[in-house]
Amino acid sequence: MAAGAVAAITVAGCGTTAAPSLENAKLSAAEVLQQTAQKADDVTSYSADLVVNVSDKQGGTGGVQGTMLYKKTPQIASDITLNQVAFGGQNLPGGVRVILQGDVAYVKLDMLKTLVGATKPWIRLDLKQLGSNAGVNVDQYLAQAQQIDLKTSVALLTASKDVKSVGTESVGGVDTTHYSGTFPVDQAVKQLPADAQSRMRGQLADAKDVKFDAWIDGQGLPRKIELNGGKADQGTFKATALFKSFNEPVTIDAPPADQVGELPQNLRPGN
Repeated sequence: MAAGAVAAITVAGCGTTAAPSLENAKLSAAEVLQQTAQKADDVTSYSADLVVNVSDKQGGTGGVQGTMLYKKTPQIASDITLNQVAFGGQNLPGGVRVILQGDVAYVKLDMLKTLVGATKPWIRLDLKQLGSNAGVNVDQYLAQAQQIDLKTSVALLTASKDVKSVGTESVGGVDTTHYSGTFPVDQAVKQLPADAQSRMRGQLADAKDVKFDAWIDGQGLPRKIELNGGKADQGTFKATALFKSFNEPVTIDAPPADQVGELPQNLRPGN
Protein backbone atom coordinates (compact mmCIF):
# COMPACT_ATOMS: atom_id res chain seq x y z
CA MET A 1 0.00 0.00 0.00
CA ALA A 2 2.71 2.45 0.99
CA ALA A 3 4.80 1.61 -2.07
CA GLY A 4 1.85 2.14 -4.37
CA ALA A 5 1.03 5.43 -2.72
CA VAL A 6 4.61 6.64 -3.08
CA ALA A 7 4.73 5.82 -6.77
CA ALA A 8 1.26 7.16 -7.45
CA ILE A 9 2.05 10.51 -5.93
CA THR A 10 5.59 10.63 -7.29
CA VAL A 11 4.48 10.83 -10.87
CA ALA A 12 0.95 12.05 -10.49
CA GLY A 13 3.00 13.50 -12.08
CA CYS A 14 2.46 23.32 -16.96
CA GLY A 15 3.12 34.98 -21.32
CA THR A 16 2.17 37.54 -22.81
CA THR A 17 -1.28 38.75 -23.83
CA ALA A 18 -1.98 38.33 -27.53
CA ALA A 19 -5.12 38.76 -29.60
CA PRO A 20 -6.23 35.96 -31.94
CA SER A 21 -4.25 36.25 -35.15
CA LEU A 22 -5.63 36.54 -38.67
CA GLU A 23 -3.51 33.53 -39.57
CA ASN A 24 -5.53 31.34 -37.24
CA ALA A 25 -8.78 32.76 -38.59
CA LYS A 26 -7.89 31.35 -42.01
CA LEU A 27 -7.26 27.85 -40.70
CA SER A 28 -9.82 25.15 -40.06
CA ALA A 29 -10.23 24.04 -36.46
CA ALA A 30 -8.39 20.80 -37.23
CA GLU A 31 -5.52 22.74 -38.82
CA VAL A 32 -5.27 24.97 -35.75
CA LEU A 33 -4.83 21.90 -33.54
CA GLN A 34 -2.11 20.54 -35.82
CA GLN A 35 -0.34 23.88 -35.69
CA THR A 36 -0.71 24.00 -31.91
CA ALA A 37 0.80 20.52 -31.56
CA GLN A 38 3.84 21.64 -33.56
CA LYS A 39 4.26 24.79 -31.48
CA ALA A 40 3.82 22.89 -28.21
CA ASP A 41 6.71 20.66 -29.23
CA ASP A 42 8.94 23.73 -29.45
CA VAL A 43 8.04 25.11 -26.01
CA THR A 44 11.11 25.05 -23.76
CA SER A 45 9.37 25.79 -20.46
CA TYR A 46 5.98 26.54 -18.95
CA SER A 47 3.98 26.52 -15.75
CA ALA A 48 0.51 25.12 -15.22
CA ASP A 49 -2.32 24.87 -12.72
CA LEU A 50 -3.66 21.31 -12.68
CA VAL A 51 -6.93 19.77 -11.48
CA VAL A 52 -7.91 16.11 -11.96
CA ASN A 53 -11.15 14.59 -10.64
CA VAL A 54 -11.98 10.89 -11.00
CA SER A 55 -14.74 8.49 -10.01
CA ASP A 56 -14.94 4.70 -10.12
CA LYS A 57 -17.84 2.42 -10.99
CA GLN A 58 -18.63 1.95 -7.30
CA GLY A 59 -19.20 5.68 -6.96
CA GLY A 60 -15.95 6.44 -5.16
CA THR A 61 -14.26 9.73 -5.97
CA GLY A 62 -10.81 11.20 -5.84
CA GLY A 63 -8.62 13.85 -7.34
CA VAL A 64 -5.62 16.11 -7.18
CA GLN A 65 -5.09 19.84 -7.41
CA GLY A 66 -1.80 21.64 -7.74
CA THR A 67 0.81 23.33 -9.90
CA MET A 68 3.58 22.27 -12.25
CA LEU A 69 6.79 23.78 -13.60
CA TYR A 70 8.42 22.23 -16.67
CA LYS A 71 11.62 22.80 -18.59
CA LYS A 72 12.99 20.98 -21.60
CA THR A 73 16.74 21.71 -21.44
CA PRO A 74 19.45 20.79 -20.59
CA GLN A 75 17.39 17.77 -19.54
CA ILE A 76 13.65 17.38 -19.11
CA ALA A 77 12.66 18.33 -15.58
CA SER A 78 9.47 19.17 -13.73
CA ASP A 79 8.49 20.38 -10.29
CA ILE A 80 5.00 19.31 -9.23
CA THR A 81 3.27 20.52 -6.08
CA LEU A 82 -0.06 18.89 -5.25
CA ASN A 83 -1.73 20.81 -2.44
CA GLN A 84 -4.83 18.64 -2.43
CA VAL A 85 -4.74 14.88 -2.92
CA ALA A 86 -7.71 12.60 -2.22
CA PHE A 87 -8.41 8.97 -3.08
CA GLY A 88 -11.30 6.82 -1.90
CA GLY A 89 -12.63 9.60 0.28
CA GLN A 90 -9.33 9.94 2.13
CA ASN A 91 -7.29 13.15 2.00
CA LEU A 92 -3.50 12.98 1.98
CA PRO A 93 -2.27 15.18 4.84
CA GLY A 94 0.21 17.81 3.76
CA GLY A 95 -0.10 17.08 0.05
CA VAL A 96 3.03 16.20 -1.88
CA ARG A 97 5.84 17.75 -3.89
CA VAL A 98 7.73 15.91 -6.61
CA ILE A 99 10.81 16.99 -8.57
CA LEU A 100 11.49 14.91 -11.67
CA GLN A 101 14.90 15.10 -13.37
CA GLY A 102 15.30 12.58 -16.16
CA ASP A 103 14.75 9.13 -14.64
CA VAL A 104 15.13 10.31 -11.05
CA ALA A 105 12.32 11.54 -8.83
CA TYR A 106 12.58 13.35 -5.51
CA VAL A 107 9.48 13.04 -3.35
CA LYS A 108 8.50 15.13 -0.35
CA LEU A 109 5.61 13.43 1.39
CA ASP A 110 4.70 13.67 5.06
CA MET A 111 3.04 10.26 4.89
CA LEU A 112 6.44 8.58 4.43
CA LYS A 113 7.47 9.52 7.94
CA THR A 114 4.39 7.89 9.43
CA LEU A 115 4.17 4.78 7.27
CA VAL A 116 7.78 3.80 6.65
CA GLY A 117 9.83 5.79 9.13
CA ALA A 118 11.58 8.06 6.65
CA THR A 119 14.13 10.27 8.41
CA LYS A 120 14.74 12.87 5.68
CA PRO A 121 12.19 15.28 4.18
CA TRP A 122 12.86 13.98 0.64
CA ILE A 123 13.08 10.48 -0.81
CA ARG A 124 15.08 9.76 -3.98
CA LEU A 125 13.63 7.25 -6.45
CA ASP A 126 15.32 5.80 -9.53
CA LEU A 127 12.31 5.27 -11.78
CA LYS A 128 14.06 2.82 -14.09
CA GLN A 129 15.26 0.70 -11.21
CA LEU A 130 11.93 0.82 -9.43
CA GLY A 131 9.99 -0.32 -12.49
CA SER A 132 7.03 -2.52 -11.63
CA ASN A 133 8.71 -4.25 -8.68
CA ALA A 134 7.14 -4.49 -5.25
CA GLY A 135 3.73 -3.91 -6.80
CA VAL A 136 4.70 -0.47 -8.05
CA ASN A 137 3.94 0.21 -11.69
CA VAL A 138 5.61 3.56 -12.24
CA ASP A 139 4.75 3.71 -15.93
CA GLN A 140 1.07 3.57 -15.07
CA TYR A 141 1.27 6.68 -12.93
CA LEU A 142 3.50 8.47 -15.41
CA ALA A 143 0.77 7.98 -17.99
CA GLN A 144 -1.79 9.56 -15.67
CA ALA A 145 0.36 12.66 -15.35
CA GLN A 146 1.04 12.79 -19.07
CA GLN A 147 -2.65 13.08 -19.88
CA ILE A 148 -2.41 16.74 -18.94
CA ASP A 149 1.20 17.36 -19.91
CA LEU A 150 1.33 20.13 -22.53
CA LYS A 151 2.83 18.13 -25.39
CA THR A 152 0.87 14.92 -24.79
CA SER A 153 -2.53 16.50 -24.26
CA VAL A 154 -2.28 18.60 -27.42
CA ALA A 155 -1.10 15.59 -29.45
CA LEU A 156 -4.17 13.62 -28.36
CA LEU A 157 -6.46 16.39 -29.61
CA THR A 158 -5.14 16.18 -33.16
CA ALA A 159 -6.97 12.87 -33.63
CA SER A 160 -10.32 14.65 -33.45
CA LYS A 161 -12.56 14.52 -36.52
CA ASP A 162 -15.26 16.82 -35.17
CA VAL A 163 -13.42 19.73 -33.57
CA LYS A 164 -14.98 23.13 -34.15
CA SER A 165 -14.60 26.70 -32.97
CA VAL A 166 -17.26 27.68 -30.45
CA GLY A 167 -16.31 31.28 -29.77
CA THR A 168 -13.69 33.54 -28.21
CA GLU A 169 -12.90 33.89 -24.51
CA SER A 170 -10.31 35.44 -22.23
CA VAL A 171 -8.24 32.96 -20.21
CA GLY A 172 -5.99 34.46 -17.57
CA GLY A 173 -6.17 37.82 -19.30
CA VAL A 174 -5.19 36.34 -22.68
CA ASP A 175 -7.59 36.41 -25.65
CA THR A 176 -8.20 32.91 -26.99
CA THR A 177 -10.36 30.97 -29.41
CA HIS A 178 -12.33 28.16 -27.78
CA TYR A 179 -12.38 24.82 -29.64
CA SER A 180 -14.49 21.83 -28.67
CA GLY A 181 -14.68 18.25 -29.91
CA THR A 182 -14.03 14.59 -29.19
CA PHE A 183 -11.25 12.19 -30.04
CA PRO A 184 -11.31 8.38 -30.35
CA VAL A 185 -8.82 6.94 -27.89
CA ASP A 186 -7.51 4.24 -30.24
CA GLN A 187 -6.58 6.84 -32.85
CA ALA A 188 -5.40 9.49 -30.41
CA VAL A 189 -2.74 7.32 -28.77
CA LYS A 190 -1.22 6.71 -32.20
CA GLN A 191 -0.21 10.38 -32.21
CA LEU A 192 2.18 9.72 -29.30
CA PRO A 193 5.73 8.34 -29.32
CA ALA A 194 5.83 4.53 -29.46
CA ASP A 195 7.06 4.16 -25.89
CA ALA A 196 4.12 6.17 -24.57
CA GLN A 197 1.34 4.54 -26.56
CA SER A 198 0.80 1.42 -24.46
CA ARG A 199 0.85 3.42 -21.22
CA MET A 200 -1.72 5.90 -22.43
CA ARG A 201 -3.89 3.22 -23.99
CA GLY A 202 -4.06 1.50 -20.63
CA GLN A 203 -4.95 4.70 -18.82
CA LEU A 204 -7.78 5.51 -21.21
CA ALA A 205 -9.00 1.92 -21.55
CA ASP A 206 -12.43 2.73 -20.08
CA ALA A 207 -12.99 5.72 -22.35
CA LYS A 208 -13.71 4.93 -25.99
CA ASP A 209 -14.12 8.59 -26.81
CA VAL A 210 -12.90 11.60 -24.84
CA LYS A 211 -14.56 15.00 -24.98
CA PHE A 212 -12.24 17.99 -24.93
CA ASP A 213 -12.20 21.76 -24.88
CA ALA A 214 -9.11 23.76 -25.80
CA TRP A 215 -8.51 27.49 -25.59
CA ILE A 216 -5.80 28.55 -28.08
CA ASP A 217 -4.15 31.98 -28.05
CA GLY A 218 -3.08 34.13 -30.97
CA GLN A 219 0.38 32.55 -30.98
CA GLY A 220 -1.11 29.10 -31.48
CA LEU A 221 -0.38 27.95 -27.92
CA PRO A 222 -2.93 26.34 -25.59
CA ARG A 223 -3.90 28.40 -22.56
CA LYS A 224 -6.38 25.89 -21.18
CA ILE A 225 -7.26 22.27 -21.93
CA GLU A 226 -10.07 20.18 -20.45
CA LEU A 227 -10.47 16.43 -20.99
CA ASN A 228 -13.62 14.51 -20.01
CA GLY A 229 -13.95 10.75 -20.39
CA GLY A 230 -15.53 7.55 -19.17
CA LYS A 231 -19.07 6.62 -18.20
CA ALA A 232 -20.81 6.85 -14.87
CA ASP A 233 -21.19 3.08 -14.57
CA GLN A 234 -17.53 2.45 -15.47
CA GLY A 235 -15.67 5.37 -13.96
CA THR A 236 -15.06 8.92 -15.15
CA PHE A 237 -12.32 11.50 -15.20
CA LYS A 238 -12.06 15.22 -15.79
CA ALA A 239 -8.65 16.83 -16.18
CA THR A 240 -8.07 20.57 -16.50
CA ALA A 241 -4.78 22.36 -17.14
CA LEU A 242 -4.23 26.12 -17.27
CA PHE A 243 -0.94 26.83 -19.06
CA LYS A 244 1.10 30.02 -18.71
CA SER A 245 4.61 31.50 -18.67
CA PHE A 246 5.70 29.85 -21.92
CA ASN A 247 9.44 29.88 -22.69
CA GLU A 248 10.35 31.93 -19.63
CA PRO A 249 13.45 31.15 -17.50
CA VAL A 250 12.76 28.27 -15.10
CA THR A 251 15.08 26.80 -12.47
CA ILE A 252 14.37 23.29 -11.20
CA ASP A 253 17.02 22.04 -8.80
CA ALA A 254 17.28 18.81 -6.86
CA PRO A 255 16.81 19.18 -3.09
CA PRO A 256 19.97 19.68 -0.97
CA ALA A 257 21.79 16.36 -0.60
CA ASP A 258 21.59 16.40 3.19
CA GLN A 259 17.80 16.57 2.95
CA VAL A 260 17.45 13.49 0.72
CA GLY A 261 17.13 9.88 1.84
CA GLU A 262 16.74 6.62 -0.09
CA LEU A 263 13.59 4.55 -0.49
CA PRO A 264 13.10 2.54 2.73
CA GLN A 265 14.46 -1.01 2.50
CA ASN A 266 11.08 -2.68 2.76
CA LEU A 267 9.84 -0.81 -0.32
CA ARG A 268 12.81 -1.50 -2.58
CA PRO A 269 12.60 -3.82 -5.60
CA GLY A 270 12.75 -7.47 -4.63
CA ASN A 271 11.43 -6.94 -1.10
